[in-house]
Amino acid sequence: MSKKIISLLIVVCLLLSMVTACSNSESKIPSNTEPTNKVSNEPEKKPEDESKTLIFTDSAGREVEVPASITRIAASGPLAQIVIFALAPDMLIGLSDKWGSVAEQYIDTKYYNLPIFGQFYGKGELNLEEVAKADPQIIIDIGESKSSIVEDMDGISEQVGIPTVHIEATTESMGQAYRTLGNLLGREKEAEVLAQYCEEIYNNTQEVMQKVGEAGRINLIYSVGEDGLSVLAKDSFHAEIIDQVGNNVAVVDDISSKGSGNPVDMEQIILWDPDVIIFAPGGYYSSIAEDKAWQELRAIKNNKYFEVPMGPYNWIGSPPSVNRYMGMIWITQLLYPEVAQYNLYEETAKYYKLFYHCELSEDQYNDLIKNSK
Repeated sequence: MSKKIISLLIVVCLLLSMVTACSNSESKIPSNTEPTNKVSNEPEKKPEDESKTLIFTDSAGREVEVPASITRIAASGPLAQIVIFALAPDMLIGLSDKWGSVAEQYIDTKYYNLPIFGQFYGKGELNLEEVAKADPQIIIDIGESKSSIVEDMDGISEQVGIPTVHIEATTESMGQAYRTLGNLLGREKEAEVLAQYCEEIYNNTQEVMQKVGEAGRINLIYSVGEDGLSVLAKDSFHAEIIDQVGNNVAVVDDISSKGSGNPVDMEQIILWDPDVIIFAPGGYYSSIAEDKAWQELRAIKNNKYFEVPMGPYNWIGSPPSVNRYMGMIWITQLLYPEVAQYNLYEETAKYYKLFYHCELSEDQYNDLIKNSK
């Protein structure tokens, strides 16, 4: 046999032994191991399955089964809407009321075309049919806990088959309300920023008024309405900030719970004769110069009358929600500048960034406060 033939046979034997070795190696893969490229017939699992639920105990003590992952919210009214908008504007699938034209320069236009649901309290025209059609995962009510709150929340939920929860929130407790809302929506970190802000501004306001003292409080009234002859009475819900930062001399017997206040006459306002008059946005402020009766008032003679800034909401209230914190900053700086030493533009820009997601320009700021300083 020639050397060439012998060499060829050796090569063939080597190749055969390599094939056998590879075959033996593959046979050692465990039988329960699947190839990495195998196509599964099972549906892909999402990180958060919407079918999962948990029990949420709301501020009314109700145990409500809610989705574990919430992305679609309906608010019960404007107060709740403003609170939620700061934390989760992307989750709101409808509005309690249309944005006013003044809001356009502050609010992203993608939130303008959302359906209008109305509100449960206040005007009492929450359109449950429209709510159900929009298919939110949850309806959230935020605000004061009324005596009928359990019945109210249960009634909404039963009518539309959507879990409805109440989170109590006052000016003093808004920080905790944000923490509760953050836990519910899975946005604890973002909620904590808002919570701390609300608590800081509230505490700062208390400290300012402690320094001012009872004797230093300024006598004032808050005028609402086109003719200026309605007031937010002392101890009314809507006068909370006015009562907090001054001596509200608008004392009446039958206190109105509405934002439209108590109607009075000019004679009564002259009897009160406050040192400062705060006018609601769009009220009688612009007509004062032409009204001789108002010219007799001390506040008007001394040029101590101001219009509350407006955009996208009234800084003092209406609705009485987190917009009030901006009002606290403004009015304490206005009434007690020697104590409340804020840089008002910086504070306003910070607030608008946190609550309206808006980069406020100096021109916008100056337009906001043109009648308010």
